[in-house]
Amino acid sequence: MSDPKLDLLTPSNSQLIIIDHQPQMAFGVQSIDRQALKNNVVALAKAAKVFAIPTTITTVETESFSGHTYPEILAVLPEAPLLERTSMNSWDDQKVRDALAANGRKKVVVAGLWTEVCNNSFALEAMRDGGYEIYMVEDASGGTSKGAHDYAMLRMIQAGVVPVTWQQVMLEWQRDWAHRATYDAVMGIVKEHSGAYGMGVDYAYTMVHKAPERVSHGPTLDPVPAV
Repeated sequence: MSDPKLDLLTPSNSQLIIIDHQPQMAFGVQSIDRQALKNNVVALAKAAKVFAIPTTITTVETESFSGHTYPEILAVLPEAPLLERTSMNSWDDQKVRDALAANGRKKVVVAGLWTEVCNNSFALEAMRDGGYEIYMVEDASGGTSKGAHDYAMLRMIQAGVVPVTWQQVMLEWQRDWAHRATYDAVMGIVKEHSGAYGMGVDYAYTMVHKAPERVSHGPTLDPVPAV
């Protein structure tokens, strides 16, 4: 019998859910640098946009406690409705279950806060009750301590969740650099969000391949030697 988890993620077989990427939830994250966390989830959202991945955004207690979804995510996906909840477990909310079912894809990529609560409970029940395959984006999720995050990831992995990272997901969607329709957009995300590797891409483009700089700027003034 074939194992569906051996099938690579593709733009046609997967969907994304972003769970509770809200300020108050991020304030409690201690397992990853919070600026890196935001960088990673925004990059993941941009990749989903490039590949037209159906994306569900769900929030918890926005007005009373958690605050609004990061504006950087909303700027990438301005058309996505925000599915508000009271439950810590997204699977409890019928709107969320309906949104996932409407997308008709069993591979669900998950980025959420906190790993040990909202991600864990959603993943276990979505697999058990919905028959979904869960791909947990480890570096676009965070827990209240490194131990809380790590042991939640281990619990989910033991239950059958597949651990991934945001760049792994994006490059699995891209798969082949001959797919030119998405090549430039993917490389743009790499330049903006992939740290030193992205800097290296900029360097190679401009210094090795003599491509123009990707932003315009003022004139470069020649050096004046010291007297």
